[in-house]
Amino acid sequence: MIKIVLPVFLMFASYLQSQIDPNPYRFYVSNDGDELYIKDFQDWDKKNTFKKNGILFVGSSSIRKWNTSDYFNYKPSVINRGFGGSHISDINYYFNTIILAYKPKIIVLYAGDNDIAGNKKPVQVLEDYLEFVGLVQKNIKQAKVIYIPIKPSPARWSLWGDMAETNKLIKKYIDKDDMQIYIDTATPMLNTWGKPKGDLFVSDSLHLSKKGYDLWSGILKPALDSLLHSERFKIFAW
Repeated sequence: MIKIVLPVFLMFASYLQSQIDPNPYRFYVSNDGDELYIKDFQDWDKKNTFKKNGILFVGSSSIRKWNTSDYFNYKPSVINRGFGGSHISDINYYFNTIILAYKPKIIVLYAGDNDIAGNKKPVQVLEDYLEFVGLVQKNIKQAKVIYIPIKPSPARWSLWGDMAETNKLIKKYIDKDDMQIYIDTATPMLNTWGKPKGDLFVSDSLHLSKKGYDLWSGILKPALDSLLHSERFKIFAW
């Protein structure tokens, strides 16, 4: 009897472990000079002011490494609050500090990559995304959310099935709401054989090269231009 029950218990325990959010405090402060942490953002905000109604980029290292101010020279301001390794649950936890504090008019989110790599299932990533959108709609009612789908990378190609399923679930939800936009940056990253284009990545085969960011920016910019044009007279009167 024990021989039967124990494997079942271990499988159940393993499943539960795969669903647990990592401790968000791991991103609050660190002496690691290569990464950015929440405390860094707080320190910057004490020394700088940001106009409301801006465009906020938030998410994991793909956001952090994106030279957003170079690609998107808009007024009002473009703010980057990406921190490497983050899950959507981490962004939700620090929502007041890294999102609400700026009252952005447009939020560009890239996250979910680390979530799947951290053994979360597509449905849980969807649930975390729904929580994120709920926080936005409750606290910044007129903000538009632009979702950048999980990218197909050579380093995490074995996970692409779950990543693609996550993108599909989130897109299905976004398509029902005109305050959200799904920008398909993932499909153009695949070659004729349906595999990731190697030159879009740096040597770790995970993070984007300049060519990768050129691609993303070229796809995103028309959407941002359209939003800013359509709300030209609203965006400064928040």
